[in-house]
Amino acid sequence: MLEIELKVRVDDLAAVRERLCEQQAELESRVMERDLYLNAPHRDFGVTDEALRIRQAGERWTVTYKGKKEPGFHLKAREELNCRVESGDVMARIFISLGFTPVAEVRKWREYYHFKDATVCLDQVEGLGEFVEIELNNPGNVERPAEYVMALGEEIGVTGKPILSSYLEILLAKGQGTEE
Repeated sequence: MLEIELKVRVDDLAAVRERLCEQQAELESRVMERDLYLNAPHRDFGVTDEALRIRQAGERWTVTYKGKKEPGFHLKAREELNCRVESGDVMARIFISLGFTPVAEVRKWREYYHFKDATVCLDQVEGLGEFVEIELNNPGNVERPAEYVMALGEEIGVTGKPILSSYLEILLAKGQGTEE
């Protein structure tokens, strides 16, 4: 599935939350997410612009592969494949046994909202600050998906400069990866 995402750093999540309520966005959940990122033994995901993540969100575990960012979008667009697993800890041990190495762990409090054809996430990311992500759920249903996502951002007061880096990339740039 192709994911199209707008990510913006914000100063006041409460103001965005208020705008979402005014626009009748539906709060789906509030959860602490813990994301373990791994690098492959046969290629460097930092060089190839890919990611392998094991996410714990409450009692739910998901393994995600994120492909290279797609050219031609002024927002982040990339293939994303998700698979629920019974135990992320066991999954991590399997990957590590196969030669994958932990790169970093990203922790965030996230609120998920359903707004029109998108998911809006209000994120408080440990060590990084507050962000809003707007992800288009079905980009094939929209004629110009990047412009549509930007317009949704404007409707809820999210108008800052789009961030194309992932939380992992921002964290690593700050020198907060996993010590080896």
